[in-house]
Amino acid sequence: MKVFHPNRFIFPLPEGHRFPLEKYRLLQSALLRQGILSPEELVDAPLATREMITLAHTGAYYQAVMEGSLHPKIIRQIGLPWSPELAQRALATVGGSICAAEEALHSGISGNLSGGTHHALADQGNGYCVFNDLAVTALYLLKEGKVRRLAIVDLDVHQGNGNAAILGDHSEIFILSMHGEKNYPFRKVPSTLDIDLADNTGDLEYLFRLDSALTTVFEFEPELVLYLAGVDPLKEDYLGKLSLTLDGIAERDRMVLSACKDRGIPVALVLGGGYSRPIEHTVQAHLGTYAAVREIYGTQPND
Repeated sequence: MKVFHPNRFIFPLPEGHRFPLEKYRLLQSALLRQGILSPEELVDAPLATREMITLAHTGAYYQAVMEGSLHPKIIRQIGLPWSPELAQRALATVGGSICAAEEALHSGISGNLSGGTHHALADQGNGYCVFNDLAVTALYLLKEGKVRRLAIVDLDVHQGNGNAAILGDHSEIFILSMHGEKNYPFRKVPSTLDIDLADNTGDLEYLFRLDSALTTVFEFEPELVLYLAGVDPLKEDYLGKLSLTLDGIAERDRMVLSACKDRGIPVALVLGGGYSRPIEHTVQAHLGTYAAVREIYGTQPND
């Protein structure tokens, strides 16, 4: 299994900033240490090109990100200070998701140890999201004729407003967003199917509603699923407001992955959010996602 990552690009953050940049390094180390992935399976993500990015974003916004000329208001909306390293990591994040999707079409399963930047709009970033990796990936695959239709299964706790805003007019794309009803963003853009969850929703209700939603997704007959496996529904997550356990998150992942494998639908995973305190809860939940991949797809690093 090939899994892509942008972790060679580390961008500076002010002391005490709440974005958990360290989770990416901790996750990669834990995946290797526990033998879930081998070093050979981890691949540096290439940089997405301008032509790729501007499938989903305006040329003016792309140029502002690259040059560091973003309006201060947009920088505040992104929530991350601009730096050359941030711009490069944003390109690599998109490049990793494109590569994961192409690899999944070839082998059935792949992933990006980043991505899920589903709040970025065509002309601005939002909510820790600079470029929208799933929107770019979906439009790239369609443009290149690699798929005729695909689905985004977005299980981050926050609604994928950027996905819906950029992709909503594309009948070839089905977008499921299952999220906290009262959580960010407070202005939600309708997806193909939105599942709004009340605060403190737990494992049983969550999994019941997901099972029903997946039935609708598969009626669309996607040729690829882009799976945003955010772990911020975890009860320890300070931005989540839901009450899923680690076992519930793991069962969620098994449900999505098993359903896709049973139907012969390739899956490309991206990380999405996770903001627990301590951050080890988030890392453990992300580890569980890749442990579920190994369990369901039956391959081990040294096979």
